[in-house]
Amino acid sequence: MKADILRQKFLDFFKSKKHKVVESDSLVPKDDPTVLFTPAGMNQFKKHFLGQSTDFTAAATAQRCLRTDDLDKVGKTSGHHTFFEMLGNFSFGGYFKKEAITYAWEFLTEGLKIPEDKFWVSVYKDDDESYKIWQEIIKVPARRIVRLGDKENFWPSQAKENGPNGPCGPCSEIFFDSGERQGCGKPDCAPGCGCARFVEVWNLVFTQFNRKPDKALVPLPKRNIDTGMGLERLAAVMQGVKSNFETDLFLPIIAEIVSASGAQLNKNKELIYAVADHIRAAVFAIYDGVLPANESRGYVVRKLIRKATLYLRALGIKQEFLYKLVPVVAEIMKAPYPDLSLRRENISEIILAEEKNFISTLNLKDGLFKEKFSGLSKENQDAQKAGVIAFQLHDTYGIPFELTKEWLDKNFIKISQSAFDKELESQKTRSKLQSAMKGDVFVLKDEGLKVKGTQFLGYKNYSAKAKILKILKDDEEIRKAAKGDEVKIILDKTPFYPESGGQAGDAGEFARAKSIFDVLDTKKTGKVILHIGKVKAGSFAKNSLIEAKVNIGRRLAIARNHTATHLLQAALRKILGGHVQQQGSLVEDTRLRFDFTHFKDINKDELNRVEETVNDYIMHNYPVEKKELSLVQAKKQGALAFFAEKYEAQVRMVSIGALSKELCAGTHLDFTGQIGIFKICQEGSIASGVRRIEAVTANAAYRAIKQDENILQEISGSLNAAKDNLAAAIQDKLSMIKALEKELNAQKTESISGLVAGLIQNARQVNGMKIIAKTMDNLEMDFLRTGVDLIKQKTDNAVIVLASNLHGRALLVMGLTADLCAKGMDASKLIIDIAKLIGGSGGGRKDFAQAGGTKPENLQAALDRLIDTIKAPRPS
Repeated sequence: MKADILRQKFLDFFKSKKHKVVESDSLVPKDDPTVLFTPAGMNQFKKHFLGQSTDFTAAATAQRCLRTDDLDKVGKTSGHHTFFEMLGNFSFGGYFKKEAITYAWEFLTEGLKIPEDKFWVSVYKDDDESYKIWQEIIKVPARRIVRLGDKENFWPSQAKENGPNGPCGPCSEIFFDSGERQGCGKPDCAPGCGCARFVEVWNLVFTQFNRKPDKALVPLPKRNIDTGMGLERLAAVMQGVKSNFETDLFLPIIAEIVSASGAQLNKNKELIYAVADHIRAAVFAIYDGVLPANESRGYVVRKLIRKATLYLRALGIKQEFLYKLVPVVAEIMKAPYPDLSLRRENISEIILAEEKNFISTLNLKDGLFKEKFSGLSKENQDAQKAGVIAFQLHDTYGIPFELTKEWLDKNFIKISQSAFDKELESQKTRSKLQSAMKGDVFVLKDEGLKVKGTQFLGYKNYSAKAKILKILKDDEEIRKAAKGDEVKIILDKTPFYPESGGQAGDAGEFARAKSIFDVLDTKKTGKVILHIGKVKAGSFAKNSLIEAKVNIGRRLAIARNHTATHLLQAALRKILGGHVQQQGSLVEDTRLRFDFTHFKDINKDELNRVEETVNDYIMHNYPVEKKELSLVQAKKQGALAFFAEKYEAQVRMVSIGALSKELCAGTHLDFTGQIGIFKICQEGSIASGVRRIEAVTANAAYRAIKQDENILQEISGSLNAAKDNLAAAIQDKLSMIKALEKELNAQKTESISGLVAGLIQNARQVNGMKIIAKTMDNLEMDFLRTGVDLIKQKTDNAVIVLASNLHGRALLVMGLTADLCAKGMDASKLIIDIAKLIGGSGGGRKDFAQAGGTKPENLQAALDRLIDTIKAPRPS
C-alpha cells in the first residue's frame, strides 16, 4: 500500500470518528520558544491541550516534522530520519485511554488488515489501567504485553524525575513483530530488547498529570490524548520491506542517486540513504522559509546540504547534483503538498547556490589550509591548536576532519584529534541546548494575563470607547497608573493595530477627562493587545472607561507603505519572475523594507523597471479590497501567503485589482492612488539567495527626490557643469586624479629606490646580521613591500623592517634574506611578537611578513623589541 493511500486512510479513519482533520503545521513553529523545528504533531495544539482553544476537542493530522537529535544514525539504521511525517490523533479533555487504544487497534487490524498476532504492545510499568484495556478489552495475550519504565514509556521521557514541568503522563507503544529471523534469537526477546525484530509503529501518550516544580504529579482536570505514528515506518510495514528507505517515499530519490553515481546500492547504502533523507529535510525546511545560514535553523539546513554533498563526493559525484533531486521529492510529495511543485525551481536554485559555494570551498581547501595552519609544526602545543583550527574549518566551512588531517599529514603538521573532538562535543552540547525544550513544555505568551483577548476595531475605526482591563508596570499588575508612569494597558476593545506581520504598531493616546496616556507602541501577545506608553497627565485606573484615539496621520503613512509592499511584490514577480517569494518585511510610517528570494544581482535597468511598475500601479488608482474568507477559498483564489505565518481557518485577503492577492491582517489604503509616489532608496543582498529593497512613499519619497536634486545642484556648481553633462565632467576629473596618483606613486617608488643604498649602508650589525629598519610617514603597504623587496635583492644576511604611520594607523613590513631563512629564522614568528606593541596582529611566510595596528606611536618601541629579540641567545 503506497504512502499516499496510507496517509489518507489514516485521516479518513479519524474523520469518521468525529475528529477534525487539521492541515500540517509549518516546520517553523510560530510563537513557540521551546523548539527549533516542529518535532511532533502535538506542537500546534498546545492551546487546545491547555483548554485555551475550544473550537474542537478531537483532531487528526499528518504533520511534517524535523529532528536532528539522531543525525549520526541517519542512513545507518532502517528507521532514523531528520525529516518525517507523523500521523497523530488527539483528544483535548474528551476521550481517553480506552478509546485511544481501541481506535489504534481498529485502524491497524481492520482498516489496514494487519494480522493481530503481528503486534506486541508496551505499557508504563505502573499503568494497570492500560494493561487491563489491552488484555481484557482488546484481547492481546499477556505474553505480548510488556511493561517498560520511565525512559521508554513515560512522556516526556523521564519527566517524573528530570522534568520539564507541565502536562505529562504514561504512554503505550504498539510494535510490529518482523519475525524471529530479524531478531537476536534470544528466547526472551521482546519490545525494549534493542534488536531489529520489533518495529515501534505507534506511540499513544496519555497526558493525565501536571508535573509541579517539587516533582509532584497532580491529576489534570481535563486529560488529553496525544499519539504519533511515523508514516515512513508504517509504509515499510505495509509494503513488506525491512527498511523505510525501501518504500515508495524514498525509492525514486535513491534510483536517481544510483543512476547518477553508478555506485552499487548494496555497497553504499549508508551514504545513499543519508543523501535521500537529507534532501527531503532540506527541501521542506526551505519550503517553510528556512534558508541556509550560519546560525539557528539556517545552520541546520546548511549542515544537511553540506553533509549530503560530501556523501555524494564519496559516491563519485563531484559536481552540483543535490538540486536535481528537488523535482523528484516534489513529485513524491505532490498529493499532500501540491504547492511544493510550484516552488521547486526556487528551492532548486537555493540548494544549487549552497552546493556551488561548498564545492568551491572544497576545491580551494588547500589554499585555505595553508592560510589557517601557517606556522604550525609537529610540536604538541601546535597539535592542540591544529585540532581547534580543524574544528573551526569543520564548523564554518563544513570541511570534514579526515580531509584536514590528510593535508596536515602530507605537510608534516601534527594534529590532536582529542582537541578536535572536545570542540565538536561542545558544539553538539550548544546545539542540543538550542534545539531542546527551553523551560516547561507548554509555554504560551498570554498565559497568566488571565484575559480572554482584546477585540480589534481598527480596520474601520480610528477611535473607540473602551474599558481598562489591566495595567502592567514592569510586568506586574497594578491598580492605578499616575503621571510619569511607564506602563502597558490592556483594553476590552481597541482601534490600535498591534505590531504584526512586519507592520509597526499604532501610536496615539487614551483620554479620560483631563487625563492623557501617550500610546507609544502597540504589541500583541496571543489574542491580547498591549498598549505601551506613558501617563502624560492625570491618572488611569483599572476598570476605567477611556477613549482610545489612534494617530491618524501616522496610521495612514503606515498604510501607504504597507499597500506599497504588496505592489512591490507584484512588480518584482512581474519583472524578475514568479520565483520571487517574500522572506520578511518591515512597514513603518517613514519607510518600508521588503526581503525576497532572488539568486542574481538586480541590475540598474531591472530596478528602474520595478520602480516604474510600482508607480504605474499607483497612478492607475486600483481599488484595494479587503475580504474575510476561509483559508481554503483564499488559496483557491491564488492568494500569496507569508511563509512564517500560521493562518487560522478564517483569513483576511487583501486584493489589488488583478495585480495582487495576499493573506494579510495589516491595515491598508482604499485605493493605490493614495500612496502618491514610490521611490526605491536601496537594494542589495542580505543572505544567500535573499535580497532586500528599502523604499519610501508619499512625502518621504518627495523629500528623497528633492534631496537628490539638491545634491546634483551642489555637484553641478562645484564642477561648473550643467546637470546633463555631470557624468562627463566627473569622468574628466577622475581621469585627472588617476594621472596625478600614477605620477605620485612613481615619485614615491623612485624615492624608495633612492633610499635603498643608504639604508643598506647604515645597517646595524647584531649577532653577525644586518638589521635594516626605517620608519616613514604616509606610505601605503604596497610601497613598504616594494622597499623590502628592493633591499633583499641588493644584500644578504639581513633582517629588513620598514614601517609607516598612515593616517593614524601603524603599518609594518618585514623581510628576511634567503640565507637567514635557511638558518631557521622565521619572519612570521618574529612579527607576531612585535605586532602586539602596535595594537594589532600580523603574519606571513618565513621570508616575508606584515602587520597592522592602531598604535603608530609605538612603532619605534616595536623596532627596539625586534632588535632585543634578535640579540637574545637562540636555543641550541
